[in-house]
Parts: sequence; C-alpha cells; structure tokens
Amino acid sequence: MKKTAAQELIEFINKSKSTFHAVEQMKSELMKNGFIELSEADEWKIQRGGKYFVTRNDSSIIAFRMPMEKYKGFQIMASHSDAPTFKIKTNPEMSVENKYIKLNTEKYGGMLIAPWFDRPLSVAGRLMVKTSKGIKTVLVDVDRDILLIPNLAIHMNRKANDGYTYNAQKDTLPLFSTSKEKGGFDELIAKTAGVKKEDIVSSELYLYNREKGLLWGENNEFVSSPRLDDLECAFASLKGIIDGKSKKNVTVHAVFDNEEVGSGTKQGAAAGFLQSVLKRINMLDGRNDEQYHISLANSFMISADNAHALHPNYTELSDPTNRPFINDGIVIKSSANQKYTTDAVSEAIFKMICDKNNIPTQTFVNRSDMLGGSTLGNISNSQVALNTVDIGLPQLAMHSPFETAGVQDIEYLVNLAKAFFGSSISVSNKEFNII
Repeated sequence: MKKTAAQELIEFINKSKSTFHAVEQMKSELMKNGFIELSEADEWKIQRGGKYFVTRNDSSIIAFRMPMEKYKGFQIMASHSDAPTFKIKTNPEMSVENKYIKLNTEKYGGMLIAPWFDRPLSVAGRLMVKTSKGIKTVLVDVDRDILLIPNLAIHMNRKANDGYTYNAQKDTLPLFSTSKEKGGFDELIAKTAGVKKEDIVSSELYLYNREKGLLWGENNEFVSSPRLDDLECAFASLKGIIDGKSKKNVTVHAVFDNEEVGSGTKQGAAAGFLQSVLKRINMLDGRNDEQYHISLANSFMISADNAHALHPNYTELSDPTNRPFINDGIVIKSSANQKYTTDAVSEAIFKMICDKNNIPTQTFVNRSDMLGGSTLGNISNSQVALNTVDIGLPQLAMHSPFETAGVQDIEYLVNLAKAFFGSSISVSNKEFNII
C-alpha cells in the first residue's frame, strides 16, 4: 500500500538524527534518482538535462536540475537542516560524588527547554577519525536510550509549576551512568562508530529525542515528531526536485545549516554557498556576468520554514485577522520590518502557483506588539537578490523536541514543491508568467 506523505516524512526524520544525517539521507535519495554528486573542490562538468548536487560541511546541500533548452532563470526552494538541541562539549563527562556520571552540554539555538526533561535521549553527529592517509569523517548514531535529563521533584521545588528560569550549566545536564570511572562515553561513541577511541581527533555530537514521530487525533489528522521545523520543508523540497522538471529554468533544492543560530557560518545561508553554485552553473553554461544578472531578474525563490499555527489554548497571542490553522493550507508569512521577505509581488506569484494547482493558502503576521522570528529568506537575499516569498506549514510547539503539525498540510507542501519545480516562471514587460 502506498505510504502517505506524512508517513514518508516520519521515516525521513527518524533517520535524520542530526544535520549530518539529514543531508546524508537527502544525498541517498538524490543518488537513487539519478542525481550526480559534485564537489566544490573539483572542476564541474554539467550538461543540459543533467541532475546534480553538491554538499558543504556535510550539513548543507544544494541539488539542481538543468533544463534541456537554454534557461531563463532559477527556481529555488530553500529550507534548513538544523534544529534547536544540546551540543555535547569537549571532555563531557562530569563525576558527581563518585556515584553518577553526567555530561556537560550547551544549548544550540532558541529552544523550549522544559520538554527536554524526563525523555529518553541519545546522541548523534560526526567524528573526525585518523586514517593511514589523513583524516576522514564518520557519522555516528548511538540509536538507543542512553541519556535522560531528570526533573527536580516537586517536593524540592514547590514553586516549580509557578514558572522556572533554567540554568543551562546546571539544570539541563543529562545523566549517563552510575559508573565510578570516566571514559565510558568516549568508549561508547567509538564502539558505535566502529573506530578506535584513540583515533578520534575531534567530534560534533548532539542530543536528540528518541521518541519516534507518530500520527494521532480523532482521524489521525495530526503528526508529531522531533525536528519538524524545518525537516518538514526540506523533505517536501526534496520530493519536489526529484519529481518536478521545469522546461525553461534551472530548479534548485537548497538546504542550509545553522539557521537556528543566525546562518553566519560557511555552511549557512549568509555564506554565499547558493551564490557560488548559481555562478558556476552560469559560467559552465557559457554565460557571462550580465547574463547571470538577467537570470536572477527572471528567478524566484521560496523560503520554506514552518509557521506558527493558532494555539487552541492561547488564541489571544495570534494576530486578530491572520490566524493560520493546522490542515488549512500553506502559510504565507509577511512582516513590515522585513523579518520575512514576502512582498506584494512574491505573494502574488506564489498564490498564482497555488491556485493553478488547487493548493490552499493562509497568511501569518505577528501581533503588532510582539516580535517574531526570522527565516533564511532575507539572509539568502543578501547574497542572491531575487523575488522571494516566505512560507511554511502551520505547527504547534515550535522549537520543542516534539513538535506538532497537520497531515494534510504535508500533502499540500509536497504537491506545491512538485508543481513549483515542474513549472517555469518568467518576466516579460514587468509581467510575471507561470507556465
């Protein structure tokens, strides 16, 4: 029986325990579908009708499809691979009165801390390992319940339910073992990765929630999972680039790392990764700089990062007239202070694509007395300026280790990505056309 998009999404996220694992999953799917891997460190050979991808830092990926004919522009769908979590520090083991071993961690991104307590946790990430020729990357996923952050009993903090300010250096350190000796964590990581402990030169390891994604609700209309923000959008974009085939434009699936901490890294949206790829495509297709800028003027980008649904217990915190609901369609996000890149032009183009494909849309604007988050759209535009719309799927508990969204909305976004990558957008006499 054919799986629904929500079921496929859960499987994708279950395998994407870290940003490195998420990109590895995307690489695997792309190669299964005939995409050829390129390296930034090598010369590229691309041709009309070809399908390619390139990664940076093992945590960001850009895939693109060349049309058979001379292209007019680029059609880009951008999302991010990272999510708020705890990063394990170097030399992590801390002995407590020679009876417990806990791990030293630090926060990554703006997370909801409380839901991390009393959950089964594990560790995933990457190791840099010595070889006879140098150093290689090894991905590691312990994939069993090895950690837990225990709450303090109500008897020892009678005001716990009145609100609590968490200290990340004290309150959120996970319990690992009752061993008297240190060294067990490094041994476990080395054994899991199939390498010698002494060969591990460095590592980037993160906690993850061990609970699997699931469907629930009266009619299984909800999906809850770790890392919905933003692997939900990355998953839909991946499905779209695999199935959609524009006749006139280069289609681009771009997934960046470090959006949750500002994107200011070599693998983030602010680093010029996208610009570098687009310029190499332009050059290898025999075009000059002026033609590159003409192509950008004929291009369009969807910045896809999830949106806040109206919360059933906090309806007063949503804008009075722009109130997205789960399973009511894709959310178009806008902001007067340009936290989102949507303007009248990009919103109209996006709505036209959705209308042509019977995909419902909603709108999100923050309350005027509340600050909202930002997305990678405006950061990407600082490197590659083009018409961009900020969109996402409505969800609850954003930045929790277990987030909730709608089953039908995933179908909408996958269909939108396929339609977007399968169409051709162009500009003629300041009029936008979608074919």
